[in-house]
Amino acid sequence: MNLMSADKNSIVKIEQGELISYQKNGEELIHQKGNPGWRNSDTEMFPIIGPTETNNFIVSTPKGNYSQDQHGLLRELQYFIKNQIENSGSFLKKYVAYSAIENSKYPEKSSARLLSWPYNFSFIKTYVLTNESLKISFEIEAEKGMPFMLGYHPAFMLSNNLDEIVKSEKQEITIPQIIKGGSKAFPILNTNEITLVKKIGYNIKLKTEGFNNFMLWTEVSNMLCIEPITAYPYIGKEMLTKELFNISEGKNTFTVTVTPFK
Repeated sequence: MNLMSADKNSIVKIEQGELISYQKNGEELIHQKGNPGWRNSDTEMFPIIGPTETNNFIVSTPKGNYSQDQHGLLRELQYFIKNQIENSGSFLKKYVAYSAIENSKYPEKSSARLLSWPYNFSFIKTYVLTNESLKISFEIEAEKGMPFMLGYHPAFMLSNNLDEIVKSEKQEITIPQIIKGGSKAFPILNTNEITLVKKIGYNIKLKTEGFNNFMLWTEVSNMLCIEPITAYPYIGKEMLTKELFNISEGKNTFTVTVTPFK
């Protein structure tokens, strides 16, 4: 699916729900598959964020304990196109409670072969491209009271020079600092806005609604994941305590607006 802004200066490409390209005046902003760093360009973390290996891949819910691998089972489900017009498109994933889902990480990277969750949910991802920005929204319909965590995991292209800076209201973080943070990622908490500042090309501002936290992750100099999250899971306590979870209201909506600027 390709989207184009009204002024024809911005083009977005989406492949099976995944944002694989966002070009502004010919400049590519999104990490490209096949380049060093990560095999994807974006994904979602749901209904949990973070690793579960230390707890034998088990997550506790009010309906009992269920098997989840790192970042949840949503990424194992397939997106279906819900609708599309010239500058917007929506994708849908559905899960039926207690269904056993094959874990693509098994057996090479995980001992959990099947994943499951005791709640029905539908997950709608919508892109809206304007002349100024790309808005990505997530609508979750589920049983009221379902615990969940949500993270959006896009990857942005860097220069390879390690000279970019990530700015929030209270912090400035360099790429070497983020690399040093390792697999636990670098947290920026209690904020809904963050900016990637570059020496050359478009800077990128991310503004969110519903998340209020970010994680930064990379192991390379050509790519950075800037991840809006509902909670930071690496808190040095028992993994995924109930305080980290949101509670479903039946329908919950979250948004991320990506704005390139110079």
